[in-house]
Amino acid sequence: MSSPGDFYRSLPPVTKAYGTLCFLTTVAYQLHLLNPEWIYLDFALVTKKFQIWRLFTNFFFLGGFSMAFGIRILMIARYGVQLEQGPFAKRTADFLWMMIVSMITCLVISLTVPFFNSIFMGGSLVFMLLYVWSREFPSSKVSLMGLVSLQGFWLPWALLLVNTMFGAPLMSDLLGIIVGHAYYFLAVLHPRATGQDYLKTPAWVHKLVAKWSAAGPEAFSPPPPSPVAAAVQGVRSAFTGRSYRLNQ
Repeated sequence: MSSPGDFYRSLPPVTKAYGTLCFLTTVAYQLHLLNPEWIYLDFALVTKKFQIWRLFTNFFFLGGFSMAFGIRILMIARYGVQLEQGPFAKRTADFLWMMIVSMITCLVISLTVPFFNSIFMGGSLVFMLLYVWSREFPSSKVSLMGLVSLQGFWLPWALLLVNTMFGAPLMSDLLGIIVGHAYYFLAVLHPRATGQDYLKTPAWVHKLVAKWSAAGPEAFSPPPPSPVAAAVQGVRSAFTGRSYRLNQ
């Protein structure tokens, strides 16, 4: 039986880094080493006082220790890991680019749509991961709170309903679903249908991953085949994933 240390070391790099940052941020907050006022998102402070770090740090705070925090960490550990080890296996740069694009999209929507404005968007980013997972593993059977069994495709919506019933903010989770759908449409569905890939991972992200990974170039693969080549393999339904098994 593997130890917690072995499990942690086995985690894929991007999910491990994000989950660790979220966990350490909450630990620092609970120990009174970190004041949330230092990291929350405030566009006025970003533009007028050049506190650029707020554009990133607001995604690392999931609140204090609570059941909601634990669920969010478990979502990262399960759905983020399955994504990075399944559809994004040996595509670390592509997974990192998905996270970057999703963070930028959250920021743009928060800035331009008043009712989506939020000072912490870590929950939205986690729900984005869940939504993309649900599109990649739509037929997977999951249990909701041990009471209801449903297909993976419906899990984000079921959790959105449950969280709302328990008083969680609706817009934070809904924003994650919107961002996840926008990414999946532009990165998967649209290229599959037209052969045009607007979200192709840029070279600088591949170079960043190559330098960052202690494992060297094998930690990520070359850019995936062109959408045109993928289309030749057969057009699949927009409501199905890429047929990766959960234990891949």
